[in-house]
Amino acid sequence: MRAAAGTALRTLRADLWTAARDPLPRMRWLGRLPHAHVVLFAVLMFLLNANDYQELLGGDRHQDETFPTRVLLLLVLQTATAVLALTRPVLAWWLSTLTLFLTAQAAESVVDHDSLWPWSVAGVALHTLVLLLLALRVRPRVAAEALVVTLLVGMVNMALASPAAPAPAPGGHNDDLTRGAVSFATAVVVGASLRISRVARTRLVEQEELTAEERARRTLLEERGRIARELHDVVAHHMSVISIQAQVAPHLVDNPSDALKENLTGIRDNAVEALTELRRVLGVLRSEEAPSQEVRHAPQPTLDQLDELLGKVRSAGVAVTAETTGEPRPLAPGVELSAFRIVQEALSNAMRHAPGATVRVTVGYHADGLALRIANAAADGPAPPSPGSGHGLLGMRERTAMLGGELAAGRTPDGGYEVTALLPDNARHPSATSVSPDSPVEDTR
Repeated sequence: MRAAAGTALRTLRADLWTAARDPLPRMRWLGRLPHAHVVLFAVLMFLLNANDYQELLGGDRHQDETFPTRVLLLLVLQTATAVLALTRPVLAWWLSTLTLFLTAQAAESVVDHDSLWPWSVAGVALHTLVLLLLALRVRPRVAAEALVVTLLVGMVNMALASPAAPAPAPGGHNDDLTRGAVSFATAVVVGASLRISRVARTRLVEQEELTAEERARRTLLEERGRIARELHDVVAHHMSVISIQAQVAPHLVDNPSDALKENLTGIRDNAVEALTELRRVLGVLRSEEAPSQEVRHAPQPTLDQLDELLGKVRSAGVAVTAETTGEPRPLAPGVELSAFRIVQEALSNAMRHAPGATVRVTVGYHADGLALRIANAAADGPAPPSPGSGHGLLGMRERTAMLGGELAAGRTPDGGYEVTALLPDNARHPSATSVSPDSPVEDTR
């Protein structure tokens, strides 16, 4: 029993022996209005408390002239604890419990059997408010401990009742301990329930934010993996060409030197090794659902297939027009592939989010690279729920960033949507660099 008592005391000390600041947060809609109501309620209870004790302290039952002053100070202190509970609930509860005890002890000798004792109505109301404010900010166990301590203090008041009092024995008082216990317990239950609900909502919001961040991160990695798989064919083609050229080159020169043969053999070996490593990395990036053999071995699309893509879009009922500016020329394979995919994704978004709208595709060849503009007018009606995963705009940004280009997307003044991409031709400008892979994830359309 001694061990259990020691454990209980240590638990109470850890839970309730603190004066830490824990302000009552502002409410979303009411702001500080509840705080003002607490202050107003405390003032009203002080007036009620003072009125209750006025009859007891105004007679000649007690000869100590300082008695009314002491009780008045205790009532003021008890009123202040309700206001203090807005910022330091545990400390306010300790002070409120102490003032309840001292007030009961000081006034017990003048309380007759017709008056409530050991607590007045206003005292119960103020302490109930303090317990409610405490339960809103501490764990339910701590609030329950505070309730038990409060009731024990009331029992101690009754046990210490002076037998010399003019009123009958302690058991003859108009006992309000039970009624006060019901009020206090109700405040603890209500406050703990509200706190549990608030904590659950807060954790739910935090979990939703974490889930959204994780989903965005996973989406980004999936999109980068898809882009890497698509670019594998382009890179593998160049590595294969390097390997074949290095193997054929010695036969194109009369009496090639041993040093030349050795260098070309090294180039070929390095190209084959790099190609092997590239395929190994691609195996790591491969999705769980492997594409079919037909899709896997199909050549990656280029801008030469843009007319075929536009034809499919028109056959789906979308009015799309195309315009080409500048002198068309072959671009780097990566630029061709990314340009085609950007146009494809932008058209898919227009069909999904702007049903019935006209779409205009502009492809501009410049000395530095390629400019793309895909713009759709406002939709004719509300768009149906999208079955897609929302990777479109994210994929366009990743492809543009990979090439060191720029992409802008957003609403137009007429209510439509526009995607503009500037893709540098890295074959002509090899110094172009891509953005860091840690670039932030943008919202998908």
